[in-house]
Amino acid sequence: MTDNQRGATFMMLSMAAFVLNDTFVKLLGGHIPLFEILFLRGIVATVALVIMCWYLQALKFQHSARDWMLMIARSASEIAAAYFFLTALIHMPIANVTAILQTLPLTVSLGGVLFFKNPIGWRRLLAILVGFGGMMLIVRPGSDGFDVYSIYVLIAVLCVTARDLTTRAMSKAVPSLFVTLLASLSVTVYSGIMMIGADFTPMSGLDQFYLLASAFFIIGGYAFSVLVMRVGDISFVALFRYSAVIWTLFIGLWVFGDWPDALTLLGAAIIALSGGYTMLREARIRRRSTTA
Repeated sequence: MTDNQRGATFMMLSMAAFVLNDTFVKLLGGHIPLFEILFLRGIVATVALVIMCWYLQALKFQHSARDWMLMIARSASEIAAAYFFLTALIHMPIANVTAILQTLPLTVSLGGVLFFKNPIGWRRLLAILVGFGGMMLIVRPGSDGFDVYSIYVLIAVLCVTARDLTTRAMSKAVPSLFVTLLASLSVTVYSGIMMIGADFTPMSGLDQFYLLASAFFIIGGYAFSVLVMRVGDISFVALFRYSAVIWTLFIGLWVFGDWPDALTLLGAAIIALSGGYTMLREARIRRRSTTA
């Protein structure tokens, strides 16, 4: 396999792992409190990430004050994103939530323009607007299906956008896996604080299996996402993040009996095409700048 083929494979495996994690959280979320799920899953994931950081020599604490402030801001964004995204996930079809989340390349590009003054041409701006139009086909404000959880998933997109923009602003000396460890630790600690005074809901054997499976797949998602950054041309590999939509379509039908309607499928296709075009266009501009 070429480096690009390996990178694309790692990206698809990463997306599959994250979707499977979401699936098990959704299965638990109907009867187990969200903060209990996040706390127990977080303990397992954080321990595993500490081991991964130690093995890959990523446990480095000597960073500038600026990078520490950015990591703290990123962790706060991660906490908010986890709460709003998973709350929406528990109450909405998994394919709808995942499809809306795929607007991230578009929102991050727009955020780069607004906060980092990155130049943007009319083609990318048009692609971003078209992608947002696809998102509106899924959310459909004013329709019977639009509720508070639709707003939650939009807030989650904003939180993840803030998380990714703060990550971009960090120096390259900060290991990506160390940043991930801090985010996982932050969500775990926050969930534990929110559990103070609350009774733990007893878990059946099947619930315990779901929880361990969720932790296993979230760790797998993190691990493959790190491998993605080490192999292949990221402008090519990043396009395969949209495989998440395909995974959720089949899992949503197989596990939950949900299949999106025609407008949702059309919106997801528009988002994927717009996001893919935006990423390719940005990569082409970066190559031109590097050559110059």
